[in-house]
Amino acid sequence: MNPSPANAASANVDALKTAAHVLVVDDDPDMLRLLTLRLNAAGYRVSTATSAEAALTQLHIERPQLVLSDVQLPGRDGLALFDEVRLLHPSLPVILLTAHGTIPDAVQATERGVFTYLTKPFDGKALLDKIGQALEISAPGDTPASAGSSVWQSGIISRSSRMAEALAEARMVAQTDASVLIRGESGTGKELLAQSIHQASGRANKPFIAVNCGAIPEALLESELFGHMKGAFTDAVANHKGLFQAADGGTLLLDEIGDMPPALQVKLLRVLQERVVRPLGSSQSIPVDVRIISATHHDLDAAMAEGLFRADLYYRLNVVTLTLPPLADRREDIPLLANHFLLKLAQKYSKRLSGFAPEALKALSTAAWPGNVRQLHNVVEQVCALSTTPLISLALMQRALRSPSMEVLSLADARQRFERDYLVGLLKLTDGNVADAARLADRNRTEFYRLMQKHGLTSGHFKTDTPPPSSEPVVG
Repeated sequence: MNPSPANAASANVDALKTAAHVLVVDDDPDMLRLLTLRLNAAGYRVSTATSAEAALTQLHIERPQLVLSDVQLPGRDGLALFDEVRLLHPSLPVILLTAHGTIPDAVQATERGVFTYLTKPFDGKALLDKIGQALEISAPGDTPASAGSSVWQSGIISRSSRMAEALAEARMVAQTDASVLIRGESGTGKELLAQSIHQASGRANKPFIAVNCGAIPEALLESELFGHMKGAFTDAVANHKGLFQAADGGTLLLDEIGDMPPALQVKLLRVLQERVVRPLGSSQSIPVDVRIISATHHDLDAAMAEGLFRADLYYRLNVVTLTLPPLADRREDIPLLANHFLLKLAQKYSKRLSGFAPEALKALSTAAWPGNVRQLHNVVEQVCALSTTPLISLALMQRALRSPSMEVLSLADARQRFERDYLVGLLKLTDGNVADAARLADRNRTEFYRLMQKHGLTSGHFKTDTPPPSSEPVVG
């Protein structure tokens, strides 16, 4: 016997509860305790904050699935918090709790994007119903698994709040057939995100096909995309089904779409408008049902301004934009990714590797990473291939990073170095005149002398006829 739609919907909400993380914001300890107990009893994981500032700090650490906030908070109120949440996480649902005097503000907030508001005193069942509705809308068709373990995004390793936001938006757009443009630097994982969108969509059981538009010569790219008939050109010795036909019913990723030649852009636009392809040498059009995802590291707005990319094609492709952050903006993911790659590569090279020395992991976490996740994978592969010990050493890591003199300072050491260099610069500027240097530093002379003594500096070092000391920090 099939479950009724109402029971199925209820089961879906219950499943979401086991995964959902709710951030509750209220400056009233009793209300905060009551809400926490009620939500925990309903199966939700709860974090709390007593101010907008504390809530924003929590949001930077971990992205919840929903924010439940009182309107009246000390300092910035719940409406100001909503504005900040919208900037950080556009798809994150917010529910406001409001007293009767602030109902007009809450109504206005719903027009700006707040999911809903409830007036105090509120009914407990009504609160849980609203939370369930918000989670269903923000996570349509999701399974009762946490965001980090969901099958659809299993290829993406992350605990970054910025990546969590990109994945939340990807999950929502996956339920539609809207064209998606993925922006991001080379090596950030644009193809992985496209695969995740495909896996979360209703097309998951159909083909996912990716083509790099910049890696195929123009003459071949048209045939690769749309197909050709035997004899259409010199080397066409047989009929060839193009990628649009091969991806029928599924998803086609047009990677590096910004590199597509202008002449081919016109033909692609026609296919997207008419949903048919005509192979080279054929007089017949073939209907295709394909979801288009495109990706680029180029600035397409600049390319349009220079006449290198068609505006009409851009708007066809860019129904929804998703942006992947560079690895430097999600450094908390570097140890996760490095250890994930290490496990896989240890199997590839049949080596017993147990991990990274702490200094090696610190070097990884502070490197520049212009090549993003792809570069990180290459570095980990190099150290795996060359390591002769179970633990990856700092020296081997520095070699792979091509930075033999890389120095990683603790915060205390960095502060000490900055302070010393600052004092040295002032004393150089004033030719060793402590009174003038103290005045520039906005410190009294006694305090300035104390700082000089702390760093082993004397005014005599900076007289014109005396060379200044080394700028290396004093150790010990």
